[in-house]
Amino acid sequence: MLKLCTLGAGYFSQFHYRAWQRIDAVQLVGVCDQNAEAADQVGALFPTARRYTDLETMLDREQPDVLDIIVPPHAHLDAIRAATARGINVICQKPFCGTLDRAQRAAELAERAGTTLIVHENFRFQPWYGKLRDLVQGGSLGEVYGATFRLRPGDGQGADAYLGRQPYFRDMPRFMVHETGIHYVDVFRSLFGEVEAVTARLRRINPVIAGEDAGLVVLEMAGGMTATLDANRLSDHPASNRRRTLGEMLVETEAGAVSVNGDGAITLRRHGENAAEAIEYDWQDVDFGGDCVYRTQVAAIAALLGQARAVNTASQYLVNLRIEEAIYESHEQGRRIVID
Repeated sequence: MLKLCTLGAGYFSQFHYRAWQRIDAVQLVGVCDQNAEAADQVGALFPTARRYTDLETMLDREQPDVLDIIVPPHAHLDAIRAATARGINVICQKPFCGTLDRAQRAAELAERAGTTLIVHENFRFQPWYGKLRDLVQGGSLGEVYGATFRLRPGDGQGADAYLGRQPYFRDMPRFMVHETGIHYVDVFRSLFGEVEAVTARLRRINPVIAGEDAGLVVLEMAGGMTATLDANRLSDHPASNRRRTLGEMLVETEAGAVSVNGDGAITLRRHGENAAEAIEYDWQDVDFGGDCVYRTQVAAIAALLGQARAVNTASQYLVNLRIEEAIYESHEQGRRIVID
């Protein structure tokens, strides 16, 4: 069993903590948040966990095997430095460290310390993408021509946009791609391989936020296919829960068109036919994104126990961040950017 400490008790941490409650291979021994009341509320759910308001005090006293960092990006690097200096493995939320430069420094800290640093990039663990991966890589669809994800969460309209859940979204100078689009860069890479070039056009629609909230991003994948992110956070899509998938995916292939709708249902309309057939698969509609937080943490713990290959270590995740930089560069310069 691994000893676990956590840093953060904000909005999204609820999904982390509920997932940790279900993973028998870890014991939560310490919870830290600068807000003592928030730390107490979380700690009350875990009889083995002591509450702290100072990270280094917690790490020195509890000597955990792993630290789960669930705080905004500006605090990531200092927390990673504190953990790696003590030989502690880390799972860290995204946007990872806030900038590419800080993310590179975090990766170097982990490498020098000989510790494992895993980015909590959970969208690739959403079950519909797992099933799509099986279909694409299993060969039954033949050649893949292209893919489009239409990001349509519908939460970005009006003067009070994002205030109810994650108000810091409003002040991010880079928003849609940096906070949300990066998920789909990672999903596209997990489904279709590496990115060779990008072309992007971004825009801000809602004037109350600092960054962009819409745009079109075309990724040229190795092998010749294109993967497109068509994003607009003000528009929505049909779904019983619009935060389940945040939008709709279409993958066009030699065998036909595969769609993922807002309820997580997958269908295949075969080439030359009009009717689509349902693709059945097992998944749980639990917490966020088809239980993807739990699935991410299970995979991370399996890697730390030596039972599986680590996915999205910091050094691996830097590829996503370099693609993100290329997207913004493409928009600013009005041209196609080749990924080195």
